[in-house]
Amino acid sequence: MNHNPTPPHGTRLPLSPRPLRHLTDSRSRVLTAAELRAHGVSAAEAAEQCRPEGPWRQLLPGVFLLHTGPPTGAERLQAVLLYAGRAPRGSAESVPAQPAAADRFREAALTGLAALACHGFASAPPPASLDRLDVLVPRGRRLRSTGCVRLVRTHRMPGAVVVGGVPLAPVARAAADAVARLGDGALVRALLTEAVREGHAEASELVRELTRARLLGRPHVTEAVDALLAEGRTHAEHRLYRMVREQGLPDPLWNVDLRLPGGPHLGGVDAYWPDHAVALELRTAAPARSAPPAEGTVRSVPGVEREHLERLGIAVVHADPGLLREHPARQAAVVRTALLASADREPVPYVVVLPR
Repeated sequence: MNHNPTPPHGTRLPLSPRPLRHLTDSRSRVLTAAELRAHGVSAAEAAEQCRPEGPWRQLLPGVFLLHTGPPTGAERLQAVLLYAGRAPRGSAESVPAQPAAADRFREAALTGLAALACHGFASAPPPASLDRLDVLVPRGRRLRSTGCVRLVRTHRMPGAVVVGGVPLAPVARAAADAVARLGDGALVRALLTEAVREGHAEASELVRELTRARLLGRPHVTEAVDALLAEGRTHAEHRLYRMVREQGLPDPLWNVDLRLPGGPHLGGVDAYWPDHAVALELRTAAPARSAPPAEGTVRSVPGVEREHLERLGIAVVHADPGLLREHPARQAAVVRTALLASADREPVPYVVVLPR
């Protein structure tokens, strides 16, 4: 005989929550209060599990570790991102049963030294050794830095780079956030140099982010940036030489000054094809010690001189270091087009070519 009460017609009995054991056996051992609710665990039950002798720990407000030991490095990263990426208070929060790893963190991305370490920087300390982890969030989020979480607010959230399921700020932004908190000139220089040397970012990208963060006024940052730009230009030149060689372009005259016979100096260029009247200039950033340029200014033939070259019939091609690194064939196609087009141009006046 069934002694269970029969509910009135149309009434649904609440589902019994699954045993808490299924959570501790799950793949993710770090869950938010909202995710626990989706599993049928109330706030009171979560608090009971976190009692002094209980099986869980509350790592951050609204973020729970489902075991008693210290969090692993990966669990610590998950916790700070779950805290920073949780839905704003008062908003409807829908938690899918099996959210994708990066989707759990919403608009939050690891930045600073921890992000650089996750990007693979040898010069960045491992995240586990850092007392605070920097997390990038939209400026309007109503959250506070707490525990090991240090929030970095921004008006523009960059597109995150997901590495091992962890959303990271792009290298240039992460480097700027790291440099903002560093007084160690040697470490600043090591980080920026590694970014360029290992192909993580172009020097111009780094300078742009450091400029936005207003960090170029710091002497140790200025010194590091000048060294960075010198190294960045050297790497760009090597890629340019390799592009010409591997893409079958005719050999140019390298690093020359152009001038009219007995006349004015026309400008220095990185490569010049005299038979085609084509000049090439690398787009690399200006040294930090030079007069402050407008954002986006590049080290190139000065505008007046460039216009003078073009009026004389000399085509000026700009080579982008990023394109040379990622898509040398595309950059070579631009140069090849300019060389082929020379047959349709009027002959140019005689130009004196001197070593630069």
